[in-house]
Amino acid sequence: MRSFVLLASAIFALGVAASPATASSSDWHDSEGGKVRLVTTGKPDAQGKLQGALEIALKPGWKTYWRDPGDSGVPPQIGVGRSSNISTAVLAYPAPQRHDDGYSKWAGYDYPVTLPVVFKVSSPSEPVKIEADVLLGICETICIPVQAKFTVDPDTDPDSQADAAVVMAAQAALPAPAQADFGIDVLPGDRETLVVEAKTPGDGKETDFFVAGEQGYMFGTPVKSVKSGKTVFSVTILDRPSEAPVGEGLFYTLTDDGASVSGVLPYP
Repeated sequence: MRSFVLLASAIFALGVAASPATASSSDWHDSEGGKVRLVTTGKPDAQGKLQGALEIALKPGWKTYWRDPGDSGVPPQIGVGRSSNISTAVLAYPAPQRHDDGYSKWAGYDYPVTLPVVFKVSSPSEPVKIEADVLLGICETICIPVQAKFTVDPDTDPDSQADAAVVMAAQAALPAPAQADFGIDVLPGDRETLVVEAKTPGDGKETDFFVAGEQGYMFGTPVKSVKSGKTVFSVTILDRPSEAPVGEGLFYTLTDDGASVSGVLPYP
């Protein structure tokens, strides 16, 4: 995974031709495995949040990655350092699938997927111009990095119903917040193992657990056991930071027979 990330980052740094601004959405960027574009709702709210979406139209047989692919691949990335009046951009993710291609196991999507993105506008009363650098890994039999530069002027067409519909659909596809009866409890483990008990509506047979190895953490593939009505996942901690990061914790998603929830667990 690390070698692919380094290769992809190096290619990404070279840059590609920028897409022209087309109202509150960009043009499509075409690649061998599909196409991608950036869409926004056109207007920030009173807190300076501008809702958007990264639309990934994969061709049949192609796949892309979740926020933590596993032991291979590169997660979607979006940079906004060249933008005007935009300080950050944060991606969100629908529930992924578990994939095993024979030599690696990873989390991602084998169908067209749209990732919601929230842009933080520094001064909501001032004009906004988004200059976004996007990097994706997409796979058929081999994985390739897709890099694109998108230019969007949200003020050009701030009331586009079509763009708003894309963003709303992406947000609706996200997992629900974890609850007491559909979520996880962290169980005692050690420095090498994260152990959680999954609470789900079903019997555990269709349950899967995904944890994002970010901020210096790296995890193996979760191993599930179902005993005495309890569903437990053990996850090998392959790497960790020397000190626990500052923040809420690590993102996770729990799936069960088509339903899903997401939450944050404490740093192990």
